Amino acid sequence: MSRLGKMPSWQRWFVTLGILSCSLSGSIYLIGHEFEIKRSTLGSHSILAIHGVTALLATLALGSTLPFHLKSGLKSRRKWISGLSQLSFLGVLMITGLLLYYGPASIREIVVSTHWIIGLLFFTIFLLHVFKVRDR
Repeated sequence: MSRLGKMPSWQRWFVTLGILSCSLSGSIYLIGHEFEIKRSTLGSHSILAIHGVTALLATLALGSTLPFHLKSGLKSRRKWISGLSQLSFLGVLMITGLLLYYGPASIREIVVSTHWIIGLLFFTIFLLHVFKVRDR
């Protein structure tokens, strides 16, 4: 690593692959299931299962960034708004994802809406965080 907080290349690829695969599979399922575009293919249980597996990868990727990347980002105050936003959104996505699986049916509709809205916001901020030079 040439700079404090910069992820090694293996970790950068792991995080990018985990987040992109989770976001893309979730977006595909959203298009198929919620917006009913090619629902039998895009909104299938297989896509949902892929989203669940890639969500686990994304969670592992997040965990790999916490010890050094997050700590040094807070110290340097570079991209801290987008970084903390991502961390907050991922927390909400994890909770709503668990509620979709384990939660009561009475709150399911609001949880579904919250999950996909926060998911789209998270993906947008992730792309800004990765490709934008500064956000302060």
